[in-house]
Amino acid sequence: MDLIIPPGGNKTVAVYRALREAIVDGRLPSGSRLPATRALAADLGIARGSVAGAYERLAAEGYLSAQVGAGTFVAYQPAKRASRREAGALKPRKGWAFAPLPTSGGAPPPRYDFRVGIPDAGLFPFDAWRRLLIAETRLRANSLGTYAEPSGHPALRAAIARYLGVARGVRASEADMVITNGTQHALDLIGRVLITPGDVVAVEDPGYPPARRLFASLGARVAAVPVDAEGLVVDAIPSSSTLVYTTPSHQFPLGRAMSANRRRELLDWAGRRSVAIVEDDYDSEFRFLSRPLEPLYSLDTAGRVLYAGTFSKSMLPSLRTGFLLTPPGLRDALVAARQMGDGHGQPAVQAALARFIDDGLLARHVRKAGKAYAVRHRQLVAALIATGGLEAIPSAAGLHLAAVTPVDSTAVVRAAARAGIGLDDLRTYFADQSAGQTGLVFGFGAADPSLIGEGMALLAGILARHA
Repeated sequence: MDLIIPPGGNKTVAVYRALREAIVDGRLPSGSRLPATRALAADLGIARGSVAGAYERLAAEGYLSAQVGAGTFVAYQPAKRASRREAGALKPRKGWAFAPLPTSGGAPPPRYDFRVGIPDAGLFPFDAWRRLLIAETRLRANSLGTYAEPSGHPALRAAIARYLGVARGVRASEADMVITNGTQHALDLIGRVLITPGDVVAVEDPGYPPARRLFASLGARVAAVPVDAEGLVVDAIPSSSTLVYTTPSHQFPLGRAMSANRRRELLDWAGRRSVAIVEDDYDSEFRFLSRPLEPLYSLDTAGRVLYAGTFSKSMLPSLRTGFLLTPPGLRDALVAARQMGDGHGQPAVQAALARFIDDGLLARHVRKAGKAYAVRHRQLVAALIATGGLEAIPSAAGLHLAAVTPVDSTAVVRAAARAGIGLDDLRTYFADQSAGQTGLVFGFGAADPSLIGEGMALLAGILARHA
């Protein structure tokens, strides 16, 4: 126990005051066991009698209780009061209007779990992952006592480059790669290197809210650009834009893939204006109906595309590992930004992931999980077709489906939550939610296959009541 005892003066009174303050403000909660008087006296460098006298006084006043053979315990339950943190005078800078968003791990899962962005952790090969991680955390592995390269473990950068070459047809090398803590981290690095306050950043509408929030927090003027059946509408991008953020492989949240013509159009547009393009390879590991189109990064010949990816869906969100393929002219700046932000990632985790990839375990897991998700995809598509009041938007990849509806989707989502159905309101993905299209977004990564039909039947009744 660390107590601040001022020099000089009566030590019994000083110990009494320090303990009483710690008890009253909750640092020593009710039921806490105090050290023996001899031990605390030795820690404080004072006479045992001074500590014993303080204990006796606190016990007499009801703050402590002594139990023979067990020790001395705090017996006082302080009243709740505003803490220094709650009552602090410091406030965020002017213009900061952001609060934390709810997360999927912040509440128990609903019975009918159609929440977006959650893979099935039950499909993950934990035993194999645990074996690799233990091997990489042993003594003298990965120089765990030193600070690592901010660009990431060399073996992982090389493994991801090889994996992307096979799985995505992306030609990249270890030197092109920066390891990140996921896509959001990659966007933060890009923003800090490329965005000056007041710059215009174009994002898809509807689109990924965390990206929109991040760019706005860096002082950018975020321009919402509509998407159609072919993807981001290039003609609607403001000519003053300095950066364009897009999800061409599997548009979030509508699920469509950007057409080959639209991809070329976007690259030509960016080339004429010296604009950077951030390609978020969102959720494209799992494809059910068609082959993926060539990524923008592979089509780019001018070095304007930054390609961000993550293992949150193919493995686990808690892994917090992703990657960023960078043009040569930005690599050093992005690595420096990573170093200034959090130094580097976790070398042991990155080394284990490199082996997981190179041993073929990632590819095997993606194949196994893809088969399971394909079954759920078919179930959900069939249920959407059979449900009145919903028009499904075709999607051949990913772990979610969107559907438009003429009814008030916000009210439907609230009613569904009361019935134990978790799903998203399409409106929440629009920059202007009041003008956004009414619809629902269904995740099926975490859905119990045996409950998909039952949950959709229950939702059909809710839709009918709101029609």
